[in-house]
Amino acid sequence: MAEQGYETTITNPALIGESVKPDAPREQAHHELPDPKPADKHGWWWGTGRRKTAVARVRLRPARDGQGKVQVQTSAKTFKTVEEYFSEPRDRNDVYAPLRLSDTQDKLDVFIRAHGGGYMGQAQAVRLGIARALVGYDPTFEPALREAGYLTRDARKVERKKYGQPGARRRFQFSKR
Repeated sequence: MAEQGYETTITNPALIGESVKPDAPREQAHHELPDPKPADKHGWWWGTGRRKTAVARVRLRPARDGQGKVQVQTSAKTFKTVEEYFSEPRDRNDVYAPLRLSDTQDKLDVFIRAHGGGYMGQAQAVRLGIARALVGYDPTFEPALREAGYLTRDARKVERKKYGQPGARRRFQFSKR
């Protein structure tokens, strides 16, 4: 244990020769949050989410009609609601989770372009994209979204098949004779 008054010398080459008391109070680093990234010229905040092979590009803006809507763009001019696009309640809950947590579900219009993967992967990619766009919209949402795990990308993917084998790990049956 360190005794009162015991000093140590820092061995960092940049700070050689400075002595520090271990029990001395440290100065609190006070820094302000950077200004939020301004929306693009059309007033959108963007976020990209990925999961497995699914990619979701999400854009959001303040709701113009007072009630926010979440729509999935299926082609150039056709849109579906989240309820029409995702049939499983689990997937719908993934899409709405960051909006509920930040209490912006009825305050923002959200437009989604999703492709690749399956429905579950797309829903989780959308969740990450919405969370990233919300942080760009208001950086004060970041601690709550990070605590809930909505800003962490799930990096798990399918392992590739190897040559000379029927699968990624599966081997052909061994025969001694």
